[in-house]
Amino acid sequence: MYIQHAFTARAVMRIDGYLRSIVVKSYNRRKLMKRIILGAVILLVVLIAAIVACALISYHKQPELTADEIKQLDEQGIWKERTSAERARIIEDNDEALKERIRMISNAKSEIILSTFDFRSDDSGKLMLGALIDAADRGVSVNVIVDGVSGFTKMNGNPDFKALASSDNVNVKIYNKVNPFKPWQSMGRLHDKYVIADRTNYILGGRNTFNYFLGANPGHKNYDRDVLVYCESPDETSSVNDVLAYYESVWNYKESKTLLSSSKTSYKEKIAAKDKVKTAKDELLAGYEAYCADNQEFVDNTDYASETVEVNSIALLSNPIDYKVKKPVVWYQLVRLMKSADAKVKIHTPYIICNDYMYEGLTEVCDKVENVSLMTNSIGNNGNPFGSADYYVNKDKILNTGLEVWEYEGGYSYHGKSILIDDNISVIGSFNVDMRSVYLDTELMLVIDSREINSQLNEAMESYEHIARKADADGSYDNPYDVEPVELTPYREKRMKLIKNFILWTRYLF
Repeated sequence: MYIQHAFTARAVMRIDGYLRSIVVKSYNRRKLMKRIILGAVILLVVLIAAIVACALISYHKQPELTADEIKQLDEQGIWKERTSAERARIIEDNDEALKERIRMISNAKSEIILSTFDFRSDDSGKLMLGALIDAADRGVSVNVIVDGVSGFTKMNGNPDFKALASSDNVNVKIYNKVNPFKPWQSMGRLHDKYVIADRTNYILGGRNTFNYFLGANPGHKNYDRDVLVYCESPDETSSVNDVLAYYESVWNYKESKTLLSSSKTSYKEKIAAKDKVKTAKDELLAGYEAYCADNQEFVDNTDYASETVEVNSIALLSNPIDYKVKKPVVWYQLVRLMKSADAKVKIHTPYIICNDYMYEGLTEVCDKVENVSLMTNSIGNNGNPFGSADYYVNKDKILNTGLEVWEYEGGYSYHGKSILIDDNISVIGSFNVDMRSVYLDTELMLVIDSREINSQLNEAMESYEHIARKADADGSYDNPYDVEPVELTPYREKRMKLIKNFILWTRYLF
């Protein structure tokens, strides 16, 4: 009995010791995991701080145009002599914008070129991918170029984009790929948005390639604007050649890299043969074919002539294409163009983030032209927290330029980038009135001389202005259209107040 008791006691002690060791080990593991997580968080913070620091060092000082550069821009002017008869129309509706892109791609016979800032494989993005793959399968050459950050965050490893990039007759390039060892380089972004078909017709504007901007999708969206340009018999003077020349310079730029980067000819075939990629391709084509079946009458209709109006001339304005900090070429040209107005200038921009040089340019326009107005999103309606915070901090400076400022309160963020000058000049494209568009990003703006297009643009702009309030210098508002302002939610307010405390730094980055 004693022996049995002693044995039992030892067994209990051993079990107790074993359990204690498990508890200790578990505690140590948890402690170790906490240390690992803490270390990872610290490392991430340090990395982000390094990226921000590098970016600030690289971009904190904006370069100026030299006297010779200004003279050259003034001498070259904006307008070129055109002999081809070009036609155009504005695309205002998001659903229409998707249909027009699908129609243009579906009817292409030899070549499709797509450039976009942000490409995602959501509903509208998948339809675009399916259309591009279908075109390639028909023997059409398809070239796609996408911004580096979008390529890194949305495209890498995605079977939908692998299905596109691995298809025959398709080349996909990424402008300024993200390089963790060169964080300062990632600040330069490709912000151009256009589609060119058969080197004749094109769509150019401010829309990115996903649900927010394309299609009649439920949920969040952005209001935006494109121009469709059509030329039945293009010649060497047609504006499409200006867009093509610009595209080729970006495509051949040393920092535009192939998405599937391998010199082996069999590499694309291996990617295409993967089950996930084959499944993705089949699903993309099936979705595209179903969409075309539902919209067959529209897609098959290529009577662009009856849908467009003849224009006097079209000019293309563009920033330098290098990823490094840029000289304010487009901004200088826009200011000069606005100062040439006889009576009226109307500016629409999602955000307004200016330095002293930009404020001076706006002041010069207001001093020269009697009626100058600007519409941007209100603080509560702005989908960009950095844009809303900067507007909150610098609203007085904007008003001091002499601008008549209107705040859009439509519930969904307004993303249109347009300038209307008098009754004949319309400017539409990707350029925001912010420091990124002036100094950091590639940008394109179409300048169109046409009373009919000007009338279309004015009607579209007014439809948004009737959902806006006029901001006064004393902080009050004129509200002629009885607009209910969008509530600044507690979350947005906290986010904005946090950002505004660092606005002197963040405004250089976003």
